[in-house]
Amino acid sequence: MVDTALTRTATSTSGCETADFAGFPAGNIALLQRGTCDFAVKAANAEAAGATAALIFNRGTTDNDTTLLGTLGEPGIGIPVLGLSYDAGVELAKAGTEVRVKTDTVSEVRKTYNVFAETSRGDAGRVVMAGAHLDSVPEGPGINDNGSGSGTILEVAEQLAKQKNLKKKVRFAWWGAEELGLLGAYDYVDGLVENNPEALKDIEAYLNFDMVGSPNFVRFVYDGDNSLGTGVEGPAGSAQLEDLFVNYFKSRKLASEPTAFDGRSDYGPFIENGVAAGGLFTGAEDIKTDEQARVYGGKAGVAYDECYHQACDDIDNINVQALDQMSDAVAHAVYTLSTSTASINSQAKAAKGAQRSAKSVKVTGEAHGHSKR
Repeated sequence: MVDTALTRTATSTSGCETADFAGFPAGNIALLQRGTCDFAVKAANAEAAGATAALIFNRGTTDNDTTLLGTLGEPGIGIPVLGLSYDAGVELAKAGTEVRVKTDTVSEVRKTYNVFAETSRGDAGRVVMAGAHLDSVPEGPGINDNGSGSGTILEVAEQLAKQKNLKKKVRFAWWGAEELGLLGAYDYVDGLVENNPEALKDIEAYLNFDMVGSPNFVRFVYDGDNSLGTGVEGPAGSAQLEDLFVNYFKSRKLASEPTAFDGRSDYGPFIENGVAAGGLFTGAEDIKTDEQARVYGGKAGVAYDECYHQACDDIDNINVQALDQMSDAVAHAVYTLSTSTASINSQAKAAKGAQRSAKSVKVTGEAHGHSKR
């Protein structure tokens, strides 16, 4: 057991530092808790300390019996690394427990793809992007995560193609390998940073739609100004993108609430490179509160999506009411931004003309899919 008191926490640093392994007996299996650093960091530190395997158990906050599904990002770790539920980790930590690990795995480099489409009309120097990830996890078909987001922006793209009054070019992106650590989105943005920084400056806003039809839904809007204090504040213009969605829902007499920019989806590389970002989300594995059930309906004490990353995330896992309301909000935001001659706000306009830091805001967190943390 490495630097963990087995408490229920989202902020464990278990295995994040080489010093955590001081006195670790080489040849043994390292038991670590999920927390604030990448799984790859924990695994590399365990391997360097002589561990023969690393077992990483869940936080125990809202996921006691949920097996951790993670990614190391890329090949390179030479020992088996397995994810466990919080309850399983606590059980293994009991004195006198003997563990043997045997795995049959494949570690290899595979090719994946991003798919792009953009409007023929609109100023190519003023781009609005809307994105959703195409991939799912191996455990299930991924109809909510993220067929809901991918299908939504496809329909918006088809309808927008009929419009003739676009002032800005709209670029739609369907990302590959989000579940493996936002790889598709990072490849695109990092490629612009390295090869075409002017094209990156041309992107006035990025809108992200990842899970917009959750069965036990809440209408979450990304927290551009970090009013929650649990994520990061988005670049200039992000607060205005949040307001765009919030005000739309208010106009329809629909409640909404903020959700943090915590690094769990494809907005991550855009925020890190100074692009204003926003978007919608209807909830994943976290639990709906009593207050949320009163406001939005559904069941308190139950996950927003009980089929998250499971085989039951099929066509029957979609809440049609949520998908209808959220897709209308997506269409409203994309159309509003694309037909306006104004920048998101004066700050965003100034940021567009200035040199953006390649890593202006560092987003940390875990992907909705096979997370890295």
